[in-house]
Amino acid sequence: MSEAPWLASYGSIPAQIDPDVYPSLAHLFDDAMRRFATRSAFHAAGRTLSYADVDRLSRAFAAYLQQRLGVKRGDRVAVMMPNLAAFPIALLGIVRAGAVQVNVNPLYTPRELEHQLNDAGVETIVVFEGSLPTVEAVRAKTGLKTVIATGLLDGLAEAAPAPGERAGVAATFAQTLADGASLPFEPVALTGDDALFLQYTGGTTGLSKGALLTHRNLVANVVQFKAFMPGLLGEDDEVIVTALPLYHIFALTVNLIVSFSIGAENWLVANPRDLDSLIDIFKAAQPTTFMGVNTLYAGLAGHPRIGEVDFSRLRLAGGGGSATMAAVSARWEAVTGTFIREGYGLSETSPVVSFNPGSVHRFTGSAGLPVPSTDIKLINDGVEAAPGEAGEICVKGPQVMKGYWNHAEATRTAFTPDGYFRTGDVGVIDAQGFLRIVDRSKDMILVSGFNVYPNEVEEVATALAGVAECACIGVPDERTGEAVKLFVVMRLDAALTEEAVIAHCRAQLAAYKVPRVVRFVESLPKSTVGKILRRELRTVN
Repeated sequence: MSEAPWLASYGSIPAQIDPDVYPSLAHLFDDAMRRFATRSAFHAAGRTLSYADVDRLSRAFAAYLQQRLGVKRGDRVAVMMPNLAAFPIALLGIVRAGAVQVNVNPLYTPRELEHQLNDAGVETIVVFEGSLPTVEAVRAKTGLKTVIATGLLDGLAEAAPAPGERAGVAATFAQTLADGASLPFEPVALTGDDALFLQYTGGTTGLSKGALLTHRNLVANVVQFKAFMPGLLGEDDEVIVTALPLYHIFALTVNLIVSFSIGAENWLVANPRDLDSLIDIFKAAQPTTFMGVNTLYAGLAGHPRIGEVDFSRLRLAGGGGSATMAAVSARWEAVTGTFIREGYGLSETSPVVSFNPGSVHRFTGSAGLPVPSTDIKLINDGVEAAPGEAGEICVKGPQVMKGYWNHAEATRTAFTPDGYFRTGDVGVIDAQGFLRIVDRSKDMILVSGFNVYPNEVEEVATALAGVAECACIGVPDERTGEAVKLFVVMRLDAALTEEAVIAHCRAQLAAYKVPRVVRFVESLPKSTVGKILRRELRTVN
């Protein structure tokens, strides 16, 4: 922007950060493991790992990748699991080996997984045993060479279990750790420009692409976020409960990497839908920090057992993924004494673009201030919006991705000529510099904080015999924020039912993408050039 009104609201927050304070994320991890060696790093499934344990085990996994599998700098390794202890160990091992982690949703269907593995060129995957059937269903259609399976306690077990009988599995994760412990590890001279993550996203077009995030991107975003939290994040007594999935960039950066960098004790939650068990974890952990999405906060605040939890140590409750409702923040604050600080970000921005900083003492209903070293301008019809006017949010900063993996044209169109990333979201910046999101990407649907792109749902539904054409939109839903509603035009003489369409989609899509409602119509509204006008469907019952 020609002006940066948010800087006047910074107070003691630095306007700029050093994105090269660590040469790579591996250096950040090494520093934390050295300084906090005796502290508890992760709790999961009733067991605990210290920072020294994570150092030892991740080093063993890195050695296994290098010596047994021949993984080299820049090779892509997929990780497909919920929040298990194996996740951070695998992550640190992959980073230390110089490889690139491809984060995969363990709930993906075979179709979704096949695309991602092939697009990223993955040869090795670390997968939760519950997702093995999905991997095996597509293995012959991909370049996968090695499958490593992990259970709930892999990474926490003292000794590797006996080899299993699982077809197609090269080793269990615990076996790789036991084997790697006796192998030499060869440190890789990483720099900030080295690739770190492929974070798959629909971007602003609905096509599944891998946002290529570098070590410098993530180091920058960690430093940016910590600079915003003086008095709320420290290195003395930090305890965080991680219920958001670590394969999602928000939890990956803030819950895992930021927390690890300050020596926090991290309680990993494999199944956040089990609110009773989550309440039990809260009681045991007594967290100082918690990150969630609006629907999770609403469920917890209304849970009959929430009063059993001692929230006296909670200093920071952060919200992202979808807009936090004022009423939900109020209910959460009434229960815990702490309001919810919203932020805004994307996979392409590592993810944090803006956040309500520690100097804010009430719920603002905004996405906060741009973090240090970040510039935002709002664009309307190719020109910068006037102060106070809405426009497409365009971002420049050290946390912005290098580009989309193997998608040069998509990368080119995702940036303005002067190098700002075009988010596709519409916002307004007020006189104090607070960013307010007034509209999301034109047709994107947000279900429980997860992006659903109509093109993908419509492509799957159209493949069902009897469907002539279709279109989907998001409709309000009390539980998930939005739900998918699909409008279907049947072929002549077809006899489809709502149940048949939903069943077909469920076999091809992750559960949150499956239409909740199917409405059969005679025709769909279209423009003069034949483009379906989804916006007009919002008035159809």
